[in-house]
Amino acid sequence: MAHWKRIAHHLFASLSMLLVTACAQPQTSPYGTPNYGTNYPVARPVQPAVYQPGYEVGDEPMFAASNVPAINAASYILIDASTGKHLASRNAETARAVASTQKILTALVVLDAGNLDKRVTVQSSDVRVEPTVLGLRPGDTYTRRHLLYAFLIKSCNDVANVLARDNAGSVSAFAAKMTAKARSLGCTNSRFYNPHGLTVPGQYSTARDMARIAMAAYRNPVIRDAVRRKYYTFTRNDGRTITLKSTNDLLGNMPECNGMKTGYTNASGRCLISCATSRGRHVILVQLGTKTKYIWNDARTLMTWGLQRAKSAGIAANW
Repeated sequence: MAHWKRIAHHLFASLSMLLVTACAQPQTSPYGTPNYGTNYPVARPVQPAVYQPGYEVGDEPMFAASNVPAINAASYILIDASTGKHLASRNAETARAVASTQKILTALVVLDAGNLDKRVTVQSSDVRVEPTVLGLRPGDTYTRRHLLYAFLIKSCNDVANVLARDNAGSVSAFAAKMTAKARSLGCTNSRFYNPHGLTVPGQYSTARDMARIAMAAYRNPVIRDAVRRKYYTFTRNDGRTITLKSTNDLLGNMPECNGMKTGYTNASGRCLISCATSRGRHVILVQLGTKTKYIWNDARTLMTWGLQRAKSAGIAANW
């Protein structure tokens, strides 16, 4: 009997040890995160963005800084828009505010939803924004297309709010879509919190990331048609018309320039994304953190230099 008691005691001790050992091991949650028995919620992993090839920007500039015309922007990058080749840059990876240049990303998200002839009703929450506004009134209705053109040409912040709410239900939900869209284009150092670029803590991008976004915009026929226009006639809800002048002063003053987007806040300084084409060559220039007295001449100088060095390429059907 004593023999059997010793065996039973041994088995019990071994079983207890196995149970203690098993309980000491971390339990894996369905999302792959160890759960050590607390009641804290386990965060679901962020699903990776689906990368869209064709918008990569070369890591290293093709030309030494000593061979590139000097410009005044705190950060800039010049790329061959046909190939993504990195022609020249300074501080292209520095995170900073980019102001209204991020509106081209807003436009890309809106265009992903399609249905541009759908009518959108303005709400009172949309118009509580400054300083550049179109003067929309709650209750007015416009097509997405009409609003998008006014938004890209005149940089109207009330229009940005209308388009964002229409697309995602709220500005914050739309901003999350902007960041996800940027990730899908290969932008790894950007985060967006509103559709218009007014300064908020934690909102930033880089010259390189904005170049990736600009490459995608350059290939979109709606954006290309909007940003090349120096003027646009906007018809208000009551039938009155107003002629909007583009904020891009290069249009009409540099024949090769075919558009893109301006931006300014106190935090960002003057910002400009500009594009130009000549003899089948295409360049995109991103300037961040410069001054009005420099920005236009710097753009003209550097894009002219870049057009002489970019690769000549056939224009795609949707360019």
